[in-house]
Amino acid sequence: MKKIFISSDHAGFNLKEQIKKRFSKKYKFQDLGTNNSKVSVNYPYFAHRLCKKVGNNTKNIGILVCGSGMGMSMAANRHKKIRAAVCYSVKNTKLSRLHNNANIITLGSRLTKKNTAFKCIETFVNTKFEGGRHIKRVKKI
Repeated sequence: MKKIFISSDHAGFNLKEQIKKRFSKKYKFQDLGTNNSKVSVNYPYFAHRLCKKVGNNTKNIGILVCGSGMGMSMAANRHKKIRAAVCYSVKNTKLSRLHNNANIITLGSRLTKKNTAFKCIETFVNTKFEGGRHIKRVKKI
């Protein structure tokens, strides 16, 4: 069973919980918080916490959820070995893996419908980096 690190801020909490419920039989999640939607929290804290886990092993992947997906992505991409992609469609999710070797998907709970988020996660987990001509570009990141 594939292990996935997952984290959210208060705005992304409900979608995070729905993701865990939807995929709990398929993937093992390590939830790094937050633990409710009622208390406002600072998303960078949760992004940094997850990035430390994902960056330690090239086989690790992560899911970050906030209101837009942008804040988490910005915070995550400050870390070495992290390539976080804001995903809002199956196509852009697939390309983030194929061409950019993204290891974290960020989702916007206020902008992405639940079923679209589920499809994006399936695509993210099941798409492998294409390598080839993309390797030199990813190395420049």
